[in-house]
Amino acid sequence: MAAIEQLPSGLWRARIRRRGYPSVSKSFRLKADAEGWARKVESEQERAVWHDGSEAERMTLREALDRYEREVTPRKRAQASERSNLRALRDEPAAELALALVGSREIAQMRDAWARAGLKPASIKRRMVTLSHVFTVAASEWGMPGLKNNNPVREVKLATENNARDRRLEKDEEPYLLAACAPPLAALVRLAIESAARLGELLSLRWDDVDLGKRVAIVRGIDQRGTKNGDPLRALPLSSAAVAVLDGMPRTGDRVFHWQASDSVTKTWNRAIERAQAAYAADCKLAGKTPRAGFLVGLHFHDLRHEATSRLFERGVFDSMEVAGITGHKTLSMLKRYTHLRAEDLAKKLG
Repeated sequence: MAAIEQLPSGLWRARIRRRGYPSVSKSFRLKADAEGWARKVESEQERAVWHDGSEAERMTLREALDRYEREVTPRKRAQASERSNLRALRDEPAAELALALVGSREIAQMRDAWARAGLKPASIKRRMVTLSHVFTVAASEWGMPGLKNNNPVREVKLATENNARDRRLEKDEEPYLLAACAPPLAALVRLAIESAARLGELLSLRWDDVDLGKRVAIVRGIDQRGTKNGDPLRALPLSSAAVAVLDGMPRTGDRVFHWQASDSVTKTWNRAIERAQAAYAADCKLAGKTPRAGFLVGLHFHDLRHEATSRLFERGVFDSMEVAGITGHKTLSMLKRYTHLRAEDLAKKLG
């Protein structure tokens, strides 16, 4: 039987002691609310479906995000991107609320605010996936089972993703880009175009994994935990041009490339793009030509994988399964997303 008492503060406290369960109590402004809560808890305990929600009521979302980053993120492959998501979530007003009080309304407000700020559906989804996993871990590992069937992120509808990219490296862009790259970045760019490997796979390369004689390299993923598609490692066939790139690089350490994280490459890449655009504009001015609109605009390093995959098909010597064996795609549907054949090249084959 629950004990209901009024505290000196004027609040009403309901306390429940039942054999086999921890003692629980909660304070309310109204006596009726305290009695209603007590009846609900006692009913759930009698049916053996009650879960102690006190921890979820004490821990704020911000505290949960901090704990998640300390305990869970280090076990992840994409730590940098997840830490970025966690930083964004900490800045939300809902981070000050207790976990038990964060509902679908607060999650929907986050979604809408991010959309108004111009965040793409794919980016919003990545943040939501991280947030949802925080609730899942809290329920399964942090003693908050009441959150198991009360994950507010699952109740919020997200916009349909349309993040497929078809950006390719134009013929007049490649020489300017390579000229603007310092030797290490130029080697990375050339190898990406020749191998169709992911950036993380290239950064993971160690000289012990490269056999120039057999023209094969073993790629693992930047943190050595495996490639993006889940394989512990895969053999990457190397073209003659790729072999030439690797053969011309200095061997100053165990790793082929010195970058430790993809974010560092992105910063270097962006500076190279700016230098290439400036050089192109200067050459156009000297020649009295109007610079082409969109020159190197919106080109991401990952687009080189699209470019390389498309070039493999354009060679006309590989079938789909062979190309997938080079790129590491597990399904032909994913391979198709990375293949963007130019209409003018197809027209030439039509005659």
